[in-house]
Amino acid sequence: MKKGVFPDNFLWGGATAANQVEGAWNIDGKGLSVADCSNYKPKADPKDYKAQHVITVKDIEEAMKSQNTEIYPKRHGIDFYNRFREDLDLFAEMGFKTLRVSIAWTRIFPNGTEDEPNEKGLQYYEDLFIEMKKRNIEPLVTLSHYEMPLYLSNNYDGWYKREVVDFFVKFCKVVFKRYKNYVKYWLTFNEIDSIFRHPFTTAGIVNERYPSDKLEEIIYQSLHHQFIASSLATKYCHEIIPDSKIGCMLTRTLYYPENCNPKNCLLAQKDNRDNYFYSDVQVFGEYPLFVKREWKKKGINVKFENGDEEILKLYTVDFVSFSYYMSLVSSINAEEKEKVSGNLTAGVKNPFLDVTEWNWQIDPDGLHFSLIDLYDRYRKPLFIVENGIGSKDKVEEDGSIIDDYRIDYFRQHITAISNAIDDGVEVMGYTPWGSIDLVSMSTCQMSKRYGFIYVDLDDEGKGTYNRSRKKSFYWYKKVISSNGSDLE
Repeated sequence: MKKGVFPDNFLWGGATAANQVEGAWNIDGKGLSVADCSNYKPKADPKDYKAQHVITVKDIEEAMKSQNTEIYPKRHGIDFYNRFREDLDLFAEMGFKTLRVSIAWTRIFPNGTEDEPNEKGLQYYEDLFIEMKKRNIEPLVTLSHYEMPLYLSNNYDGWYKREVVDFFVKFCKVVFKRYKNYVKYWLTFNEIDSIFRHPFTTAGIVNERYPSDKLEEIIYQSLHHQFIASSLATKYCHEIIPDSKIGCMLTRTLYYPENCNPKNCLLAQKDNRDNYFYSDVQVFGEYPLFVKREWKKKGINVKFENGDEEILKLYTVDFVSFSYYMSLVSSINAEEKEKVSGNLTAGVKNPFLDVTEWNWQIDPDGLHFSLIDLYDRYRKPLFIVENGIGSKDKVEEDGSIIDDYRIDYFRQHITAISNAIDDGVEVMGYTPWGSIDLVSMSTCQMSKRYGFIYVDLDDEGKGTYNRSRKKSFYWYKKVISSNGSDLE
């Protein structure tokens, strides 16, 4: 790796989400969110993506009746709500320049529909941002990170109803005005493309509530409403906080063709273009023609209100952020091939790549490839806001955690970022997931650990919640202090 490649203002840090760290699910006026219905399924294969994400009406009804925090681990998180100062001290010790957090919508508007915001929720985040600033940590705030009010899912069909756009915009205006002196960097929707992978988590859509032959149209309509909401959030962010920067957030699912068979190459091109569709709308301010053609072929009718196309065109994002965990393979003979899974859908196994304990393919070169591809397409600054490896960490008798596998993973991916920057890509920053152990989004496990900081908590919610530094903590501290030049 070439020395001195990273710019002096590069934003090194880490990433979290409110629903996976905060806990305090029913404290200080917080309402139920879709995340509070996400339960730990110990008998389900953690590599079975669908088993972890299907939410039924019965599941929701049971969650609403339950006060249990062991079955629903996101309700306890890692108690960041009460321990954030301790955690910020640890992040500051590592030298974080930024920390990605999200604002739980249900702390500000418990049902999403209230006339007035919840002051205790507003004060909590103000306290958080003030403490971050004291430690010279720049907040990077996601407005919607899988934390939609459950009330809106149950009473407004999630993002399917247009009224939800107005509820969300109201929420955005309130937080922009309250935190304009503390937060410069914002993201609209976390992994907005995930609406097809897990409609309930992303948009409050419960599949069984709708005819199966209409579900795709319902999801596209909900997505359109999120695009409009994202554009309006961008508009008001710029108006209320003039020096702000606001970005979209994509799951970068890089597809390689299985071989040089032109049919496999065309399939990979299609898969990659489908992935880019979501950021295309938010960067270019219009729907790609191929999407509208697909709607016409399938008889899908997405309703546009008067002025929607103008809203999309006028209020585009300032930068493109994305998560990157793994690459996939496109094959015309996919049914006959060995499969791997991950935080995405299952795909064809790449024989040239290693996999994690959870069967995710490890591909740092794919990050290099993705950075060049994204920058060539958009010519906007890029921000890698999620990247990491889930592993089972062992605590030694002396309390140490020797996570060399995590260090190796990050060394390779940071090298890939350096190579992309050296190839002329503008990268704003890097916030590995999740900087501290947290409740896994899909499996709701604690044993699937991502952090540089260990949290003493098991899958059943038992433990002291005490924090301790892993070997990777000291390694990442050195990386940041050297601005990415010392990866040894």
